[in-house]
Amino acid sequence: MTAFSPLLAELFNIAAPSTAMDASLRHAIDIKTKPPGSLGALEDVAHRIGRIQQSATPELARAAMLVFAGDHGVVAAGVSPYPQAVTAQMVLNFLRGGAAINVFCRANGIEMEVINAGVAADFPSHASLVDIPVARGTQNFLDAPAMTREQLETALTAGAARVVTHAQRGTRMIGFGEMGIGNTSAAACLMQRLTGLPLAACVGRGTGIDDAGLARKAAVLERALAAHPVTGDADPLDTLATFGGFEIAMMTGAYLAAAKLGLVIVVDGFISTSALLVAARVSPAVLDYCVFAHASDETGHRAMLDALGAKPLLQLGLRLGEGTGAALAMPLIQAAAAFLREMATFEGAGVSDREAVSE
Repeated sequence: MTAFSPLLAELFNIAAPSTAMDASLRHAIDIKTKPPGSLGALEDVAHRIGRIQQSATPELARAAMLVFAGDHGVVAAGVSPYPQAVTAQMVLNFLRGGAAINVFCRANGIEMEVINAGVAADFPSHASLVDIPVARGTQNFLDAPAMTREQLETALTAGAARVVTHAQRGTRMIGFGEMGIGNTSAAACLMQRLTGLPLAACVGRGTGIDDAGLARKAAVLERALAAHPVTGDADPLDTLATFGGFEIAMMTGAYLAAAKLGLVIVVDGFISTSALLVAARVSPAVLDYCVFAHASDETGHRAMLDALGAKPLLQLGLRLGEGTGAALAMPLIQAAAAFLREMATFEGAGVSDREAVSE
């Protein structure tokens, strides 16, 4: 793919957080009033947050959830039991506050924003809506690349810009959700092309297709992959332009910007992780800023997590998307930061540690 703008080129150049504090962070965790390791995965999360913020007293102010929505031309090939119109209908549901992600964000004090990345519909103005569609849905990637290079650059830049806005408002923890009928098909193609796993390991039931529908979906995606062959390693951004949705492309830009700005990123399910997979192939250090919320029940998600070396916090059998798993995990992540910041040490609390007992 030809060169991107200087702004995006800079975004693709992400440095990993310094490890200089690692030993002191581990010591700070170990001297809290608890047996070493007794908070399990929360200790690893606390260490990661401390490393990202280079602080033993980390703060996760103003958690935010950005939900990107877009339509997919491949829906015309019958990959989903739901009509394309459901994408727009669900965006309106988000704006009315009636979806699962709205409920979970309200329950956990998370700021929620809906971004129209490319839905095939018009929306009324709304305080929670950022209406910046690249186009009214992507092309059918059976026939042509889903988007042009210019559209890809527009989407990446727009997703990054939304994260910058939230960082300027004081956000320190951010998650990304999505809505788009057909987007499990896009994510499956991205996964197959970028991991090299068999397509059957990447294609799932999405919104709940039956066995016949699953077979039809797999056949369509097999044809699509064959229509866009590559030699050697697939370029991640070319692959995104070929198979992605505008919502996935905006999420990719958002991941890169969030890492560049040193935010704690909470990763949701299959679709959101496919965008991260692209971002990580562009700049592997993005993964050092991520906490993986859960392993979804969508076929392929656990294998994608394995490909990224990820250890998810939760296993709840979720496969809804929208950012729901990330919204549920955010309170746990805030708790991890809080115990590192606030929990007493053995010495400070006047509690004997195990070395003192052994003497």
